[in-house]
Amino acid sequence: MRSNRIRTTALAATALLAALSLTACSGDNGSDNGKAAASAPAANSSAKQDRSPAAAPEKDGTDADTNADDTSADTDGKTDGTSENTAQVGTNGKKGGTASADKAGSTNSSTKTVTCTGDNTKVTVTKVSRPVNHLLLTLTNAGPHLCNAYYAPKLRFDDAQAVFPILEDSRPQAVVTLDRGQSAYASIGLTGEPGNGPAPREATHLQVNFSGKSPEGSTGTSAELTLPAGTYWDDNGFVTYWQTEMADALQY
Repeated sequence: MRSNRIRTTALAATALLAALSLTACSGDNGSDNGKAAASAPAANSSAKQDRSPAAAPEKDGTDADTNADDTSADTDGKTDGTSENTAQVGTNGKKGGTASADKAGSTNSSTKTVTCTGDNTKVTVTKVSRPVNHLLLTLTNAGPHLCNAYYAPKLRFDDAQAVFPILEDSRPQAVVTLDRGQSAYASIGLTGEPGNGPAPREATHLQVNFSGKSPEGSTGTSAELTLPAGTYWDDNGFVTYWQTEMADALQY
């Protein structure tokens, strides 16, 4: 009997120890599972926040804006620098181009020469004190090109039928060529020696015609001028060839 009691007690103790061991293991596993279960939502929540579509665009947008600003600044700076360089080159080129254009314009004027006529010139007539009984014609180039003042002006006083005599001794060595704004001159000796020929006639109007490359005939539009008051002329008067200097014209 005693032996059976001892055995029963030992078995009961063994069973108790096994139950305690199982309880301990169950508690540990539950704790671990609890910890895992507790930590898993946190990890998932964190991952979910990191992958939140609201967060990603904000970060991307900020970086993009920053990069865009930097890029814009760099681009603007580069563009400004390039524009300045281009402007500088353009200015220099433009200056060079302008000089070339002016030179080219001058060259074009020099290479394209036309005949001086009433269409491209301004003609004036004035009375001079010396020599006496003389008028001075001034021909100024008002056109865009050089013009040649060929030979002598062909004059008609009022309604005269014949062209006023031309003084051949005044022929220059070369044709007078005028740039824009330049002038040529011809003097008009109104009368010859007193008593030599018909009496002088008063005139109020003067028609100036222009010669072409050929001395025969006239070309272009004539200039119509009002003569100074008290202008008298006769058939023994003369007009000189066009001269480059006023003094040269008035020496005859």
